[in-house]
Amino acid sequence: MCKNVKNVAWETETLMGTPPASRWEQFCPRAALSHVGLFIALMLYTGGGGLVFRALEYPAELEKQEYHRERLLTERWNLIKFVSEYHNNGTEGGMEKLLSDQLAIYEKVLEEASSSGLALEVENNFPAAEEKWSILQAVFFSSTVLTTIGYGNIVPETFWGRLFCIAYALIGIPLTLTVIADLGRVFATVVSIIAKQLPAMPKCCKRVSEANPAGQRSLYALGAVGFLFVYLSAGAGLFKMWEDDWSFYDGFYFCFITMTTIGFGDLVPKRPKYMLLCTLYILIGLALTSTIIELVRRQYARSWQQLRALSGPLADTLRRLGDAGRGVDVSALHSDLRKVLTVVTMPRLSTGKDGLSDKRQLEWEAAVEAVIRDITAPTPEKKPPIVQIVIYESSV
Repeated sequence: MCKNVKNVAWETETLMGTPPASRWEQFCPRAALSHVGLFIALMLYTGGGGLVFRALEYPAELEKQEYHRERLLTERWNLIKFVSEYHNNGTEGGMEKLLSDQLAIYEKVLEEASSSGLALEVENNFPAAEEKWSILQAVFFSSTVLTTIGYGNIVPETFWGRLFCIAYALIGIPLTLTVIADLGRVFATVVSIIAKQLPAMPKCCKRVSEANPAGQRSLYALGAVGFLFVYLSAGAGLFKMWEDDWSFYDGFYFCFITMTTIGFGDLVPKRPKYMLLCTLYILIGLALTSTIIELVRRQYARSWQQLRALSGPLADTLRRLGDAGRGVDVSALHSDLRKVLTVVTMPRLSTGKDGLSDKRQLEWEAAVEAVIRDITAPTPEKKPPIVQIVIYESSV
């Protein structure tokens, strides 16, 4: 099995820069165990970090919520008492100003309590606490730290929690990047093997792809981006089922912002029982996204190199145009541009066994050199036309 995979991996181009000699080992039992072990190590590190974050932050969270709950209930009772006393006394002068001030105090306390995680129940108007640092929430927070997403919906507030977050990120982020890069290489090898097992293309399509390899690479990059959108759409469908108030567009937006590690934090999953699945989906998605982004980046680099190849003849032509000054025929520049575009769009011929393609390749190179010499050769100066002016004198 490993020998067959080795032959396939040796013949196919890698997407992430893995040497072909080492890619065949990706699916051997020993190598597979190393990949799985690396992934499990990251999962254990994430879970352990979540437990430590909960142990450090949960007591402080309970104390803070209890403080805001008591303060909110006190100010709520003061507001009710204030309105009741003025209503019973029948005093009207200055009541609006005093009531507005008392209500502003209550609103400020209510805002602070809401930011600390307290929610006002509709039935009995009693503030209920929302547990931020549950076990699943803490594990999900540790995964956002390791992946550098950082939604910001929950953050450590204690001294020891922040200190542990610094040390945890310094050790865990390189480990996470290693796992993501490893998964990217595995995905690239899987794609290479699947592409090798596909049926051969028709001869006409094969000739077109050999004549225009740049277009073929662009097609591969476009297909990779399409696969990424399929993965994001699948995640959007899952989040639509998990979250009651999310639409498909909200789920797709969240997946895209997450996979690109932008992490605004305006949309964050709230169902704790799906946090582990969400963490796994994000980690695999980051590996896919990094692989596809690298593929598209390389296509951009190749396209930029092709554009820079046009700068030589065009720069010489424009330099001649600037040196000549006035009186230059613009049609010469138009002709040179047509020649350059003709040379660039000429397909390169692959070398064959019979030597016929080598001969055509030499002819192609000779044609390119002739066109470049024609462009860069100085044009003969035209003598200005002689105008004769004849003046007749006559007497009237």
